[in-house]
Amino acid sequence: MAERGTRVEREPIFNVPRAVVLTLAVLAGIHVVRNLLSPEDDAWMVYWLAFVPARYSGLADVFPGGVVSAVTSWVTHTGVHADVTHLIFNSAWLLAFGSAIAERVGAVRYLALFVVCGFAGALTFLAFNWGLERPMIGASGAISGLMGAALRFFFSALDEGGVGAFRENPKSIPLMPLSVALQDRRLVLATLAMVFINVLAIFGLGSVSASGGIAWEAHIGGYFAGLLLFGLFDVAVRDKSHHQPTLH
Repeated sequence: MAERGTRVEREPIFNVPRAVVLTLAVLAGIHVVRNLLSPEDDAWMVYWLAFVPARYSGLADVFPGGVVSAVTSWVTHTGVHADVTHLIFNSAWLLAFGSAIAERVGAVRYLALFVVCGFAGALTFLAFNWGLERPMIGASGAISGLMGAALRFFFSALDEGGVGAFRENPKSIPLMPLSVALQDRRLVLATLAMVFINVLAIFGLGSVSASGGIAWEAHIGGYFAGLLLFGLFDVAVRDKSHHQPTLH
């Protein structure tokens, strides 16, 4: 017989930070809006939001959005995806790494890191594709940055006893100092694998952008931005840990 007044605590099936849910909602919302537009209006919207290198070689006024998009597209390109497969793939990686980052540093720093890594990805793409008139779209550069950032404490979680803390309490994991991270064999191998996989895109592996190819430059640029700069966004967590009492 069940007892009255007894409350059973249950763990939620999904424990995703609100900032990540908001990001996913924005990405999905943009894709829904695009599918409600005519092909002509959809193409206009894509170019308005997308990062187009040719804008910075004197052709800003040629593309939708003009000079305004030349400024905003450093961020807005992360909101556009080629198709549902592209959107789902990026959303899955965002859930995996973005959730740990947002839980660790909070919504504001998570969003700031997302923007910085997206910017770094676009800048790297621009460096390799100066004058290109095709649009570069997708959140992959920003998400690659979140992955690079997460690796700074993922391997520390393994050293502490497993990935449980990485999923459940990422704030409790020590941040791997950059000098140590750059010499950690596991992280170096993960970085080399990431670069190798993306370089394969040069030979036509995959198709996840409006131009029919992978923007591997953006992936690599975003990844290294997250890996190298995450310590600047993790300050609050480290400061808080310094004030925690030591138990003997």
